This record gives sequence, structure tokens and C-alpha cells, in this order.
Amino acid sequence: MGDIAKGKKSFVQRCSACHTVEKDGKHKQGPNLWGLFGRKTGQAPGYSYTQANIEKGIVWDEKTLDVYLTNPKKYIPGTKMIFSGLRKKKHRTDIIAYLKDATS
Repeated sequence: MGDIAKGKKSFVQRCSACHTVEKDGKHKQGPNLWGLFGRKTGQAPGYSYTQANIEKGIVWDEKTLDVYLTNPKKYIPGTKMIFSGLRKKKHRTDIIAYLKDATS
């Protein structure tokens, strides 16, 4: 299990410019992440996704997020997410723990 506090710090530094996590939060360059776990790719209401995200058809959970956050463009070719990824497993685990806590 990841460290939620460290995950929040990493999220703020690396993700918050493009994403929000709170319920009814606004979309930025990327979608609001509230309700992320258990949702299919490309399904946040009101966000304009690429066809690649919509058609990927996986459900977000710890495993799929870990693979995605390693290299988003490799996991979903055609995504508009510009972030290159998190190479360190510990950083991904911490951010995923934070997201699980903050988005539900």
C-alpha cells in the first residue's frame, strides 16, 4: 500500500496543473478524477476525450493505473495526456493510494 500523504504531495507537484480530484470539481486540461476507480476510460461526464481513450475500454483500478502512469502514451496511444509517466514504482504506488482516498 502506498503512502497517501506522499502521494498527495506528488499529485500536487506533478498532476494538479491538469487534474482536480474533488466531487463536482472542474475539468482542466485533463479530466476531474472524482469517481475514477471503477470507471471505464474516457467516461468522465463533460470532458472531451480522444477516441483512443474512449475505445481503450478498460476499467480504472490500482493495476490499470499503475501501468498507465508508467507510460500513458504507450498504454493508450493517441491519448492527449502530455505527462511522460512515473518511472519509480513507489511514486506510482503513493499517487494511486492518494487517488483512491481522494476520489471516492
